[in-house]
Amino acid sequence: MNPARTSRKQLKSISLIADEDVDLATAALNIAVLDRSGVTPEPYLRHLDKLAQDVGLYAGPEPDADQALEALVQIISRRYGYGGNEGVFGELESANLCHVIDNRCGLPVVIGIIYIQCARAQGWSATGIDFPGRFLIRLEINGERRIFDAFDGGAVLQPFELRTMLKAAIGNDAELLQEHYADLDNRGVLLRLENYCKVRHLKAERFDDALKVIETMLLITPDNATLWREAGMIHVHLDRVPQAIEALEEYLRLDTSSSNRYRATALLQELRNKINT
Repeated sequence: MNPARTSRKQLKSISLIADEDVDLATAALNIAVLDRSGVTPEPYLRHLDKLAQDVGLYAGPEPDADQALEALVQIISRRYGYGGNEGVFGELESANLCHVIDNRCGLPVVIGIIYIQCARAQGWSATGIDFPGRFLIRLEINGERRIFDAFDGGAVLQPFELRTMLKAAIGNDAELLQEHYADLDNRGVLLRLENYCKVRHLKAERFDDALKVIETMLLITPDNATLWREAGMIHVHLDRVPQAIEALEEYLRLDTSSSNRYRATALLQELRNKINT
């Protein structure tokens, strides 16, 4: 079977299962192979399994939070050379997990997925944090918590450092709130990964490429009203009236309260009139 077709099928199945049952790295690899003709996830999954095995051997039995984080950093960042630099933010391939495994360098969210996968393979609690401007990870073992930056070699972040990062991301008036520590579920991590690609394509006016990314995101979260609205507006911009109508109808079916409904309803009527004239 065609690898891309298989990956789309597996991504679509994510919408049918509980979020905690989503295998984050497998899903990210299925997204990645859509842009790499003929590539399959299996060799990359074997590499991640090897990473996780090495982490476990380094950590030993029953490590505390600091020992577990040290094992992750020593194996992933130092032994295998995974990390990031500012140059990755201008490269779309830095969001592709296959490319990152091949080149050992990628976006914070992609490096973070590798850390999370290796931690969870040991039975440790590891979740992404939807922090403004930078994807972070919370590691928790026996009630001990560490928030760290996988992109920066596993650096542990204290509240004053998080506050500085927050102000750099959204302005000097920003104050660190509980919401900034919120866990990002597995689907949320995947959407954050793909959102980077979508935004890059839109800024470059590569609208067809942006639509492909949105279609991938909708495989994972088919009831995401915002994505249907975005798809509809892009189709309107490209003067693809039937596709715009279909997307906006789906948006209105899903979103029953947003302030965007009025404009979408009026636009939908205009598009229907355009077809009927």
